Amino acid sequence: MKILYTATATATGAGRGGHVTSSDDALDLDLVIPAEMGGSGGAGTNPEQLFAAGYAACFHSALQMVARREKVSIADSSVTGEVGIGQDGTGFGLAVTLTVALPGVETARAQQLVTAAHQVCPYSNATRGNVDVQLKVAETSAAS
Repeated sequence: MKILYTATATATGAGRGGHVTSSDDALDLDLVIPAEMGGSGGAGTNPEQLFAAGYAACFHSALQMVARREKVSIADSSVTGEVGIGQDGTGFGLAVTLTVALPGVETARAQQLVTAAHQVCPYSNATRGNVDVQLKVAETSAAS
C-alpha cells in the first residue's frame, strides 16, 4: 500500500481521562470517562466519540465516491456513527452502527450504495472481521 497521508496524535495524562493532541494542533481535546463507565462524564470527549466521528466521516466520503461513480445524487445525505464499548471475555470490544440517511433515494438503491461504500471505506476494511458493524438505511420521506 502506498501511504498518502499519516495522521499523528498523542495521548497524555490519565488515558481515557487525559488529553489528546494532533501533531498539527488541529485536535486538542480533554478526554472524560463517561458516567456509564464509572467516570465523571461532563465536558470533554472520549475515544468512542472520536472513533464514531472518524468512521462516520470516512464512510460518508466512501458513500459519496460510490454515488458519483453510479451517477446517483445523494444531496443532503448524512452518516451517523454509534460506537459501543463493552466487556468481551477478559477484555473489551467495540460494536458499531452506521445509520445512513439518503433523502430522495429509493430504499433498495440506497441499500446498494451503502453496501458498496462498506466495501471501499478504509474504516470498514480495517474493522471487517474484528468489530461488529451494523449498517442501517434511515427511513426518509422519499418514495420507497
